[in-house]
Amino acid sequence: MRPQESTIQENKDMNIKKALETKAGIASGIYLNDIDIDPLTIRAIMINEVVPADPVQDFYGGPDADYLKTTIPLLQRAGAEVTSIQDALRMGIYITNAVKTPKTEYAIDKSSIEKSLPYLEEELALFPNINVIMLMGDVAKKAFNMITKKATKKNAIPAVSTYKLRSSEIYYEGIRVMPSYIMTGGNILIEKSKVTMATEDIATMLEIIK
Repeated sequence: MRPQESTIQENKDMNIKKALETKAGIASGIYLNDIDIDPLTIRAIMINEVVPADPVQDFYGGPDADYLKTTIPLLQRAGAEVTSIQDALRMGIYITNAVKTPKTEYAIDKSSIEKSLPYLEEELALFPNINVIMLMGDVAKKAFNMITKKATKKNAIPAVSTYKLRSSEIYYEGIRVMPSYIMTGGNILIEKSKVTMATEDIATMLEIIK
């Protein structure tokens, strides 16, 4: 590495929200991660389904955020030594939401995914050293397929149940893509089999980025 390169690389934190607004524009009602991180340190991205109604409850909203109440225990069960979202970032794991607008009904419609898609697409492009993308739930899977279909005219993830896909290794542009299960919300605690499978999937991701 040339001396000037190491100098350039010393202070390389980027504000994710500002970067995305610069690339995809500022839109009302779109919630983005207002955090400063070095994109080069991120090895895995976990895409959750949708932002919460209150940004304080999102992954980077605060130490007692609702979204962390299920996410941190899932990471711990998978073998990650984390007690906070900062610990996850230090391990090279970045977590975001596919849909950047809070849901207004129980189901998330296609137009909500489409509205957020430019931001998610630009967000994924911010991280050049990604080894794994985890799609935590069907909405994340749909959103990722919409991005890949635009680029390659076909879905990266086959249109079959996540359960059936777990035994196969899927790659997109050299990145391992892992369809898994939702990681936020009260329902996750009820569906123990899905918690077990999500934990196993996260453990696989941790192994890849070691």
